[in-house]
Amino acid sequence: MGLNNSKGNMYDFVTHTWNAIKGACLHDCSYCYMKRWGKLNPVRLDESEFKTDLGAGNFIFVGSSCDMFAEDIPEEWILKVLNFCYQHDNRYLIQSKNPARILEFINHPIFSKKAVVCTTLESNVFYPEVMKNSPAPLDRSAAMSQISHCGVPTYVTIEPIMEFSSLVLFSEMIKQCNPVQVNIGADSGNNHLPEPSIEKIEELINAIKEFTTINRKSNLKRILK
Repeated sequence: MGLNNSKGNMYDFVTHTWNAIKGACLHDCSYCYMKRWGKLNPVRLDESEFKTDLGAGNFIFVGSSCDMFAEDIPEEWILKVLNFCYQHDNRYLIQSKNPARILEFINHPIFSKKAVVCTTLESNVFYPEVMKNSPAPLDRSAAMSQISHCGVPTYVTIEPIMEFSSLVLFSEMIKQCNPVQVNIGADSGNNHLPEPSIEKIEELINAIKEFTTINRKSNLKRILK
């Protein structure tokens, strides 16, 4: 696949995506867009991707199709990806629902010089039928707090936004991550997820604006109308 131009419902600040680790993600989230293409092959490292010219001056989402920090990904695969990315003069978005594992690699120079770390917080509530094997949102938030205190820039993505039980608790979870930016979007795949009201989303956006920048994804318009 090589280096792919960012398109579709991707972040508008990302220029490209690149995936060397491919296949079925351990987290198995019910809304994962990769499931649109049917059953996925077992997770693997695609050695051919290391022939890709990642260029320079790009903002590349690494691992957009499979969480490369899931617990079943071998350490040597992760290091090979990080080392390869570091060789190119780009900025990298490294996103995971298991940010606690990123802490095991936090001393890699890519995190201090070229990477932004992001996690997804769909809600302050853990929905097992949707989030499946993902760490609980509260655990993700705690790990992101540690990452931010290591001096690494952090983002939070609230997508797909799901019903949350408490505005105070959810906004505090997000704030604990010390994000320089929060991206917020809705379900794009008609997955029938529990969604908050327009009023609750607007209240959350106003609360987040008190401590950081909001990036509204275009798919949020479906709810906010």
